[in-house]
Amino acid sequence: MATFELYRRSTIGMCLTETLDEMVQSGTLSPELAIQVLVQFDKSMTEALETQVKSKVSIKGHLHTYRFCDNVWTFILQDALFKNEDTQENVGRVKIVACDSKLLTQ
Repeated sequence: MATFELYRRSTIGMCLTETLDEMVQSGTLSPELAIQVLVQFDKSMTEALETQVKSKVSIKGHLHTYRFCDNVWTFILQDALFKNEDTQENVGRVKIVACDSKLLTQ
């Protein structure tokens, strides 16, 4: 199963990376094992989002910037409104990165 490394830039991914770095520096963990943990994290996040997330969200906002490079879309929205069936949330600025999941199966 191929994966993107996108989720490493999420809050939980950054915390995991920092913790692994600390463990490697202190000698608790080998660098090879730390890399294996990150690869497993990528796979687990991809699988969890594909199989466990069932809700849909609509997003409205001012499109500040958009980019398409190497089959990856990046959108930066300002004053975004996220809505699902239960709640809605206003966010001042949000970055959305979207990749074609069909690229993972090639």
